Amino acid sequence: MLRGYFVLNVRQTFSIIALGILVTATGVGAGDLATAAFTGNKLGTTVLWAVLLGAFLKFVLNEGLMRWQLATKETILEGAINRLGIAVPLVFLPYLLLWSFFVGSALMSACGVTMHAIWPVFSSASQGKIIFGVGHGLLGLILVLLGGFPLFERIMMICIGFMFVCVLATAILICDDWSAVLRGLFIPKIPDTQEIAADSLRWTIALMGGVGGTLTVLCYGYWMREKKRNNPSVLKTCRLDLGFAYFTTAIFGLAMVIIGSTIQVEGTGSKLIVNLADKLTQPLGLVGRWTFLVGAWGAVFSSLLGVWQAVPSIFVDFCNLVQKKYANRAENEANSKKFYYLYLFALTLVPMIGLMYSFKSVQLFYAIIGAMFMPMLALVLLLLNSQSRWVGDLKNRWFTTLALLFVLVAFLSAGYFNLEKKVKPLFTPPTQLSCISTSESRVTYKAIFM
Repeated sequence: MLRGYFVLNVRQTFSIIALGILVTATGVGAGDLATAAFTGNKLGTTVLWAVLLGAFLKFVLNEGLMRWQLATKETILEGAINRLGIAVPLVFLPYLLLWSFFVGSALMSACGVTMHAIWPVFSSASQGKIIFGVGHGLLGLILVLLGGFPLFERIMMICIGFMFVCVLATAILICDDWSAVLRGLFIPKIPDTQEIAADSLRWTIALMGGVGGTLTVLCYGYWMREKKRNNPSVLKTCRLDLGFAYFTTAIFGLAMVIIGSTIQVEGTGSKLIVNLADKLTQPLGLVGRWTFLVGAWGAVFSSLLGVWQAVPSIFVDFCNLVQKKYANRAENEANSKKFYYLYLFALTLVPMIGLMYSFKSVQLFYAIIGAMFMPMLALVLLLLNSQSRWVGDLKNRWFTTLALLFVLVAFLSAGYFNLEKKVKPLFTPPTQLSCISTSESRVTYKAIFM
């Protein structure tokens, strides 16, 4: 009887935090892990507080999205298109398409690189990246097509289990100064030593911006619909699972900063993660290397699967809204399914091109649009959730408004630093280009916009 009661309680707990697990698993990818490790390598554990602050900022955004949806039964995309004019769809569609291409390609690449490090069966790393990357993309497609939402939830829980146990265990085993960790958590400070003073603020802001995804924060609203959370009575439940989501997101970020501060490593994105795993062989042995790689694989594959499952729903929502508002066509379930599968296949197949080619000029355009996404989302929440006639008692309180204003400033700063790093090489004489750190640019880019 006691065993049955325990099992029942565990199931009830998981049913409450299930969507939070999906948010964590989707939002934490190779870019987040790499940026946290790279920042830890440059600035040490002094900036651990920035991980906590970044997770809190993403919580504020997602909590605002959730309140809007519970109050109005509309997604935030629907609210923005219906109330803020035609500029919203004109800006959002190109961003969604470019985000899907670059992030889809980056996720497959990260899965390919990580899997090749675990199972190096191909003659070259680039070949392994392409073949394993394509394989992971197709596997994600099959799981979404055949498995449905319950299977999706179970796989994501397994992946986040790998992530949590492996990455956290690595950080605990390798950390040699827990007093410095505690100081970094509770004493906000930005290193200002002569060697890193010029970059310390930029990397601290990048660390805040790199915690927990960007466009993927919109996915939560579509998972709420799957779970039939559609009225204010579930407000506390939603806050609880979002709190769990960003608590675990912060834990991963903290663990990676600690690991990065202990091990000297070079590289970008998923390659940095693999290089880091190789360096862990010396202090932790092959078991430590494999443990970390399995956790990293869980992070990148769960991100891929979450994007494959949820982002087509964003596209469907967009198509239905535009047709309804500007073409006077009612929402059609058959068309919705057609749009969903069309985008799912496109999201899987088209970004495979990015595994073999570089699109630097398009990346710059995407970066310019992407730099504005999080600030614009904060601005939309300030505008929509401040109106009692739309959200009633769920409107922003004064402290929520202050938090959103801080989010707006923080992500505008993050976007500025990223764009400066992307645009500066275009106007720098060739003789000075060697002074610009390409690896830093790529890691910051992946952190803020993926």
